[in-house]
Amino acid sequence: MDTDIIVLAAGKGTRMYSSLPKVLHPLAGRPLLSHVLDTAASFSPRSLRVVVGYGAEQVRGALTDFAQDLLWLEQREQLGTGHAVLQGAADLPDNGATLILYGDVPLISADTLRSLLEVMTTASVAVLTQHVDEPYGLGRIIRDGDGNVTGIVEEKDATEAQRRIREINTGIICAQNRNLLDWLGRLDNDNAQGEYYLTDIIGMAARDGEVIETGTVQDPLEAQGINNRLQLAAIERSLQRRQAEALALGGVTVLDPARLDIRGHVECGRDVTLDVNIIIEGTVHIGDRCEIGPNVVLKNCRIGEGCVVLANSHVEGADMESDISVGPFARIRPGTELKKGSKIGNFVETKKSIIGAGSKVNHLSYIGDTEMGRDVNVGAGTITCNYDGANKHRTTVGNGVFIGSNTAIVAPVTLHDGVTIAAGSTITADVPQDQLGVARGRQRNIDGWKRPTGK
Repeated sequence: MDTDIIVLAAGKGTRMYSSLPKVLHPLAGRPLLSHVLDTAASFSPRSLRVVVGYGAEQVRGALTDFAQDLLWLEQREQLGTGHAVLQGAADLPDNGATLILYGDVPLISADTLRSLLEVMTTASVAVLTQHVDEPYGLGRIIRDGDGNVTGIVEEKDATEAQRRIREINTGIICAQNRNLLDWLGRLDNDNAQGEYYLTDIIGMAARDGEVIETGTVQDPLEAQGINNRLQLAAIERSLQRRQAEALALGGVTVLDPARLDIRGHVECGRDVTLDVNIIIEGTVHIGDRCEIGPNVVLKNCRIGEGCVVLANSHVEGADMESDISVGPFARIRPGTELKKGSKIGNFVETKKSIIGAGSKVNHLSYIGDTEMGRDVNVGAGTITCNYDGANKHRTTVGNGVFIGSNTAIVAPVTLHDGVTIAAGSTITADVPQDQLGVARGRQRNIDGWKRPTGK
């Protein structure tokens, strides 16, 4: 069966108290809407339509890199869900069925939607429902004595008896296109809110004698819409917990699933250990037998097998080979390549640099725009002076170089293989192979020196 999908994303989200459209608020590092669209795209629909309204240009701009073509339609006036779907149904083919989703219901699963679509082989319309203990504010499913659905009534329009019903409408509906187009054209706004309710099509279907089926959400969070920041925070924690549990069930040691945030995608090898308060952003690969310490941020990086990232370190845009130690309190910036067996110690920052195999930058140093060979030892307090105020310059360090503490290397400069740099030097010129580079003022000791005294 050909399937079209309409995602409603026109609301402002008044209760978010934000200038950002509600569907763009981040969940696990991505806009709410992108989660829904990912699930929708997994069905390879004939068309994927997004109805926007408030902040339409901003919403479109945030999804420019989405993998599937999106058909954008605009609801200029907020006149209800039925009116919004009517905008989304523009030029909808008569054949096939349309699934209606919501940009602020991010956790709806493909499995749940698949079960709903399966009943469409015999139904004209199918509704996803849920049984809840506290249905206040939600539309109730109305059934006759034989259990057949006859309609949906909104809270404000419900009788006292109807308000006691515990089966509620999630808002997610699938309908045959030929019926949907007819029902949308017959909607009116004769209700307490003066809006065109999409749910009214269920009553129309019953009166028309059409087959109405239902599907049920087993996990209540799947159908949870987000209307305020407290609900957003609750969904965030739930999603993070699920992601952490999935890693743990896949063989990763997660020391506390409640203190791991994955704001993107992570792949972990075997026997990986993740300590507490780790944040993972973008796309991250962690190889076998890695240990990631507490309070670490990993962003768009690859970490090879047997690596250790110690506490309070930040690794972004880096490529780490195997058996590397980083931190604690290290900052590895984009463009860094750490070769096998290298070491980055505490309070060290690197940027756009290659640190060769077995090389060590142990303490309190900045290495930027540098290509470093193997088995180099960099002393504490070393900096590469790579920026002249207008342009960046490269430093090249050969194999087996020893750089003494408190050294400034003023790029562009090359330290050839086997070079030794005396501590406290400021190096401004190339140092030939196996030579000692010394560049510091001569020490003078003044005899009889008297310290100043206060008046």
